[in-house]
Amino acid sequence: MPLNLGNDGDGSSRIILTEPRGSTAEVLLFGGQVISWKNERREELLYMSTKAQYKPPKAIRGGIPVCFPQFGNFGGLERHGFVRNKFWSYDEDPSPLPPANKQSSVDLILKSTEDDLKTWPHSFELRIRISISPGKLTLIPRVRNIDSKAFSFMFALRNYLYVSDISEVRVEGLETLDYLDNLIGKERFTEQADAITFDGEVDRVYLNTPTKIAVIDHERKRTIELRKEGMPNAVVWNPWDKKAKTIADMGDEDYKTMLCVDSGVIEPPVLLKPREEWKGRQELSIVSSSYCSGQLDPRKVLYGDN
Repeated sequence: MPLNLGNDGDGSSRIILTEPRGSTAEVLLFGGQVISWKNERREELLYMSTKAQYKPPKAIRGGIPVCFPQFGNFGGLERHGFVRNKFWSYDEDPSPLPPANKQSSVDLILKSTEDDLKTWPHSFELRIRISISPGKLTLIPRVRNIDSKAFSFMFALRNYLYVSDISEVRVEGLETLDYLDNLIGKERFTEQADAITFDGEVDRVYLNTPTKIAVIDHERKRTIELRKEGMPNAVVWNPWDKKAKTIADMGDEDYKTMLCVDSGVIEPPVLLKPREEWKGRQELSIVSSSYCSGQLDPRKVLYGDN
């Protein structure tokens, strides 16, 4: 399993995962964050802000940040929690996960510190396995309660996807579901459209979502399929033009080529008893797609050929 190491300008480690067909992923120990995922043709599949700042402890905008123990402003902690601002370590004991055969992977761990306990008074271990295989990027997060009391938490993988043109993108698999609209004080609505399309700012937390969601990029004739387990929420976010201009570490025009479709357990949070462990799983995969009249066959997108 090829595993290459490099250093960033601040001296932190960068792990480069590769697989035989040529696709790659780059992971930082800072934040335990995937910052690049390229297919065998060296095409980037994740969005990174043109103004992203690699200056710890500032979080990096783009890739796949890890949000814990809070997502967004769904609580009293800093936005998206604090683990995306921390340096993680290599996990020398990734059991009880099975070995990652025929794919390149890295196991990382973050343990709560005394400073963390001042912010959030619960002792935890947060692990994540990041694996790459042809056409697929897999993340397996685990949270263990090593405290003497139960605690509740939220968790999300914020997937910044690189798209050709946000106005030509469709998200399928969330139709008829309830969602909380962050633009209207987390009011609850039911999705009425047969697919989510974009002509303005969107910031929604979908509830009780299926295990598979499809992000259809018409211009590239490509679908990104999100499969997830243990994370029943899906967040869909694009800031559009006005909000993008207010975000310091985001280019004014970046909103046109990015879309966040996140896996999460946010509402309701997870309640974890002492010595218990929570586990999630997310797979992002690329499906080449041809379409007729701008419409994909959703059965193929959502259920595949196998």
